[in-house]
Amino acid sequence: MKNIPSQKFLAHVRSSLEKHKRVTTSEWEARPAAVLLPLFYDNDDWNLLYTRRTESVDSHRGQVSFPGGAIEDVDNGPVEAALREVEEEIGIRGDDVEILGCVDNMWTISQFTVTPVVGRIPWPISMDLNEAEVARVFGVPLSWLIDANNLEIELRDIPEFGLKVPVYFFKHYDSELIWGATAQITLNFLEIIGLKGK
Repeated sequence: MKNIPSQKFLAHVRSSLEKHKRVTTSEWEARPAAVLLPLFYDNDDWNLLYTRRTESVDSHRGQVSFPGGAIEDVDNGPVEAALREVEEEIGIRGDDVEILGCVDNMWTISQFTVTPVVGRIPWPISMDLNEAEVARVFGVPLSWLIDANNLEIELRDIPEFGLKVPVYFFKHYDSELIWGATAQITLNFLEIIGLKGK
């Protein structure tokens, strides 16, 4: 490396990084998962559809989330997993979802690597909630989500990792609290489409 002139080396590093396809990695095994961000138009605004989990599920009891779960062997990738989960959890058929694309993968502290899939759903739409998993479904307008007055950030200690991490919270909307990974995925989506921080 000493024989490579500094500018040539920097050009090599820059070129290598530009060609590199980024992937999500973690220091220990994380299980792949996918969620669907159901986007729908109602009351003159685009909305995202959220679920609140029941108190009887194994993890994230009572928390607000997007429909989704682990990618299973039967799934041909994250899009198929997200569509399977949205049908299992809230009864929206995959054929009724227009896939728009994916948000950056997110590694969660619960050891999942989540692929958020964005899909438009017709509205109104009939739903059949899996009562063992989903307590409630509700929509939140993007105009409310992009209002910086509705967002709070707290630094939290993660003693297991010796870290302080930012945790994102939206203020309560219709008595529901969107926070943590679900809030971060929401913010990532809004940033990608150019709406974050408006």
